Amino acid sequence: MSKIPEMFGMYVFNDKKMKERLPKSTYKALKKTIQDGEPLDLSVANVVAAAMKDWAIEMGCTHYTHWFQPMTGVTAEKHDSFIQPDGDGVLMEFSGKELIKGEPDASSFPSGGIRATFEARGYTTWDPTSPAFIRDGSLYIPTAFCSYTGEVLDKKTPLLRSMERISSEAVKILHLLGRTDVTRVITTVGPEQEYFLIDRELYDQREDLIFTGRTLFGAKAPKGQELDDHYFGAIKTRVAAYMRDLDEELWKLGVLAKTKHNEVAPSQHELAPIFTTSNIANDHNELTMEIMKKTAEKHGLVCLLHEKPFAGVNGSGKHNNWSLSTNTGENLLSPGKHPEDNLQFQIFLAAVVKAVDEYQDLLRATVASAGNDHRLGAHEAPPAIMSVYLGDDLGEMVESIINGEEYVSHGKERMLTGVDVLADFKKDTSDRNRTSPFAFTGNKFEFRALGSALNIGCPNYMLNTMVAEQLSQFYVELKDAENMDKAVRSLVKNVLSEHHRIIFNGDNYTEEWAEEAKRRGLLNLKSLPEAFSHFMDRKNVELFVKNKIVTESEYRARYEIELETYCKQLNIEALTMIDMARKKITPAVTAFIKEMTDAALAKKALSADIPTSVEEGLVKSLSNKLVCFVKMTAELEDAVMNARAHREDCLAYATYFREVVFAKMQELRAVGDSMETETASEYWPYPSYSELLFGVE
Repeated sequence: MSKIPEMFGMYVFNDKKMKERLPKSTYKALKKTIQDGEPLDLSVANVVAAAMKDWAIEMGCTHYTHWFQPMTGVTAEKHDSFIQPDGDGVLMEFSGKELIKGEPDASSFPSGGIRATFEARGYTTWDPTSPAFIRDGSLYIPTAFCSYTGEVLDKKTPLLRSMERISSEAVKILHLLGRTDVTRVITTVGPEQEYFLIDRELYDQREDLIFTGRTLFGAKAPKGQELDDHYFGAIKTRVAAYMRDLDEELWKLGVLAKTKHNEVAPSQHELAPIFTTSNIANDHNELTMEIMKKTAEKHGLVCLLHEKPFAGVNGSGKHNNWSLSTNTGENLLSPGKHPEDNLQFQIFLAAVVKAVDEYQDLLRATVASAGNDHRLGAHEAPPAIMSVYLGDDLGEMVESIINGEEYVSHGKERMLTGVDVLADFKKDTSDRNRTSPFAFTGNKFEFRALGSALNIGCPNYMLNTMVAEQLSQFYVELKDAENMDKAVRSLVKNVLSEHHRIIFNGDNYTEEWAEEAKRRGLLNLKSLPEAFSHFMDRKNVELFVKNKIVTESEYRARYEIELETYCKQLNIEALTMIDMARKKITPAVTAFIKEMTDAALAKKALSADIPTSVEEGLVKSLSNKLVCFVKMTAELEDAVMNARAHREDCLAYATYFREVVFAKMQELRAVGDSMETETASEYWPYPSYSELLFGVE
């Protein structure tokens, strides 16, 4: 453990290594690009590339790859060796041009119709703000990805653009407030990552987990999470060994892995990092998910990142802790001891509240997925209704601002333990609200609605842009004010009064809140198709076009990609269910029915006085259910086949899959799970929930 500081970042071409290996002039030029966004000269790139290559070769690398994030939601990489011909031999070379630009095939990635199949060329370009790193004998270079004709085809480029946009608008506001020392504002993120670990041998026996990441059939185990004994409980030996290896692998790659613990559901766990700059946090989270899966293999485990791998127990989310910091080291979302007098905090708070209210539909859409449809609103995650939680102290402050009343913050009160040996301490000014989708937690907002498998780039670039737009509007209103203090107070009061409906500090799980939210005019978009029915609303399109994050065609492409992905995922799930039902479950139940029938006939042959009611009851019950099961399997197949008729309209296509195909899947599962409870375990063809959830020692 004493070697952790030396271990941390050992596989990263970080600032320390750049200082050691680059000439001072090159280092300064590169830092200017990273910190101020200045263009990078090719001569500087050549020197950086040579230094990177020398370091990578010393570390055992033979290849490099441009690592990017296409619209698949996962990462992509193409590896090239450093070798260049030199007479009869080779040299190990890497140029600035190769560092800056790569050329993967763009036609095989989702493009939403931007690229035809025969239009193959695409480009990756180096993101110098995210450090290169080493994995498995290759130098990984974080990059952005675009088509030959310049359209953005990745999740990173819009994030980088949104970071520049919110910085520009935030700096303008701060300068109005007299903070001319601030030249840059950085969005920071700390994404908490939930996941499941199950035994590899059991996983290999379930094609639903292999093909879809979740169990499509499975009766509940006798015990689930009802005793709350797994949450923060003692970590099992095998899992602890996995977590230890995972931490070390992440630390070597410069990932700030901080917290680990058992989550609510059996076999569910969480890893939380320390926050960092948004695009680096995005890269690190994608890397974390990849390392999680790879490390699990070494321990005979499988890491499941699906939002709902098991019915009946909590699914997995990803809490996106978002904040704003200045280049001078100040957190703009820190209320301070007296938030009622902190106009700087109030104006940024008002911008966030207004953004969430005006773009609640978009915020909901950005966390929508086939997997997350199972979680949101299921009393294990925030509901599908977007709202902002501020807590008692800030909530009262907002009310006082709206009503024009005097208010003094309660400050941090002392918590009296009542035990002499236990130290008294100061408690926070408000509790945490785990039911809120967008909760203020001290000096940041925790966007809790993200699914565990989600790429965090999309929700963060949308959030950045929404807030940047509000700050831009605020600047226009304030820039000519004669009395800035009075103008800011008036603006904050008007904004909070107009958008107060989005603030809710109560229990988001109650039916009363759903009814109240409806009265307030808040949207309750329960599925991806419902959420995406608002995605192309004009105000949403204009938000990103106006702020130069994406073009209208790029925005529409994202709409079509998400809907198409949703349909494909449900189609794969439906086909997998049909396959499991016909090839494994129906034959297994039939065999067990025969076993029970033979047992009953044998008893009767032996003596008419031997009771056979148990066997006959099981045979009758299972036979009736099997008839229904086979019929429902055929109905599901018909529903999948009929989906083709809706393909011309991507929203109608997704809606059909949700309302018809998914509904049929739910009906089929209910009968299948019921048959599992009546069929002997040696006949049932799949590992049970008891084995899957409690099978890791």
